[in-house]
Amino acid sequence: MIDPICVHDSLPCMHTPDEVRRLLDDLDVVPADELEGQDLDFKEWITRSRNDALNQVVEYAVCMANGGGGTIVFGVRDRVIGREQAIIGVPPEIDINRLKRVVYDSTDPKLTPVFEELRVPEGTGRLILMQVHYGIPPYTDTSGHAKIRVGKDCQPLTGTLRRRISVETGENDFTAGELPGHPESHISAAAMEMLRTSAEREHAPDEFLELSDVDLLSSLGLIRSGHITRAGILLAGKERSICQHLPNSGWTHLRMVDDTDYSNRMDGQNAILVAIARIFDRIMADNPITTLKQGMFHFEFRRYPEIVLREALMNAFCHADYRIGGPVIVRQYPDMLEIGNPGGFIGGVSPENILHHPPVARNPLLVGALMQLHLVNRSNLGVPRMYKAMLIEGKEVPVIREQGDAVTVLLKAGEFSLPFRVFVEEESETGKGLTVDHLLLLAHLLRHPEVDTHTAASLIQRSEREVRDVLHEMETVRGYLDRGGTGRGTYWVLRPDLHRRLMAPGHPDRDRRIDWEAAKTRVLSVLRQRASRGEMGLSNAEVRQITHLDRYQVVRLMQQLQEEEPQISLKGKGRGSRYFYQE
Repeated sequence: MIDPICVHDSLPCMHTPDEVRRLLDDLDVVPADELEGQDLDFKEWITRSRNDALNQVVEYAVCMANGGGGTIVFGVRDRVIGREQAIIGVPPEIDINRLKRVVYDSTDPKLTPVFEELRVPEGTGRLILMQVHYGIPPYTDTSGHAKIRVGKDCQPLTGTLRRRISVETGENDFTAGELPGHPESHISAAAMEMLRTSAEREHAPDEFLELSDVDLLSSLGLIRSGHITRAGILLAGKERSICQHLPNSGWTHLRMVDDTDYSNRMDGQNAILVAIARIFDRIMADNPITTLKQGMFHFEFRRYPEIVLREALMNAFCHADYRIGGPVIVRQYPDMLEIGNPGGFIGGVSPENILHHPPVARNPLLVGALMQLHLVNRSNLGVPRMYKAMLIEGKEVPVIREQGDAVTVLLKAGEFSLPFRVFVEEESETGKGLTVDHLLLLAHLLRHPEVDTHTAASLIQRSEREVRDVLHEMETVRGYLDRGGTGRGTYWVLRPDLHRRLMAPGHPDRDRRIDWEAAKTRVLSVLRQRASRGEMGLSNAEVRQITHLDRYQVVRLMQQLQEEEPQISLKGKGRGSRYFYQE
């Protein structure tokens, strides 16, 4: 994906005509659908009816506005491979000023997207870009109908999604609700002391910590007009008050024997920091310290790094939907740990963009108070910290899943990699500290023979332009990688000396490399044999089965093979295309 231009970190990104023009070159390799995202969509212009075409423009303006804004490119088929086949264009008589008026007149509240023209050599010669800027949803057309952008799709704006929007915009913060009774009757002295101790450890302002319990909670906005809020009792409440006023909250820790049975269980309804401490202690009972030495380095590590556990637990309690029945559940297996909370992702966050997406708070009052105490941050550093802590030890990154109306973080115990940990430490001491991007790419290349820009962009959740910069730096400045191929067929591998250094002696993958020439020889042999028998050629999927490469590697391999063997040709379009050998 081309790197879009963002006006502000918390706002959506607009894709300029130049960025879209560069994206169009990829249509020779992938369909437009694979280039789409939360803030980018390609649509074929409807030619059968002008009214239908205008209605489509209004529909997608509303959809994108409700989804946070973005760019719609009209005039491109999204399921076809090949620029000439995919780019149909928009008829020359379509006036962009009229499109602006139609959208304005047909939406409520009024939308004023920016329309831009992009000249292309294919089709009618012009595409139209509709830039829909960030606003305050929900938006509908003047008949009250609406859709919302969710990932790459426009979905009906149902009651559930409308409620989610109200949560995201802060109009419906459940934790901000005020509770009856004197605040003192709800406050737990033990919870308040834990709150102060944790905040002091994180260097929260002294003026907060020196206040009385009621004054501290009032300064944080947790006591309003003489009444404590739900957020207040979540942070400092007695168990009795939490059970009475937040009956759906709570936590469960299970020591699992297998997928269906557990050997030990504990449940609770405590203030958040008390709950986290109790769960943490139970996990740590089966999370011993191991010490390893390598030269001048002395490493102590656990099956699950402490920072990962604390971040994952804090995220679970902060982002839980306390209106939904169900506790924060921690399932501790012999070799993995699951931490789940009720409430799905909101605000466009997904497992595919969570590393860099601006933070979105389901419970703004609760999270705002924790921010003031320095117990959570405003910069979405929690998930990257979890990734980094696992990666520097050579372990797999957390697996984050959305399952229905819940989010689960899966941590795999894995093996500690002493060679990798030493490498990270040595690089840090020479001033070449490794970022999460570097660590993700190195970890991938230790498990896979190579990486291309498309795969790398998905892996580190950045645009292809950004990932090319990272890979170039890792190749030319740091000396970690070697590059092969050209153009869209470019790929990167670990340099052999670094690969051997990071792989433990005796590891079965220590000397693994793609035998590219052997793969080409094998495919060429099969094509010749099939041609001699008068049989059909090979599809991309069939070449993948023969070579065990992925789709993009097969495209690159076959391009090289066609250059070397003029007898090989590609016939057909899209999924029906096949490679043939002709004498």
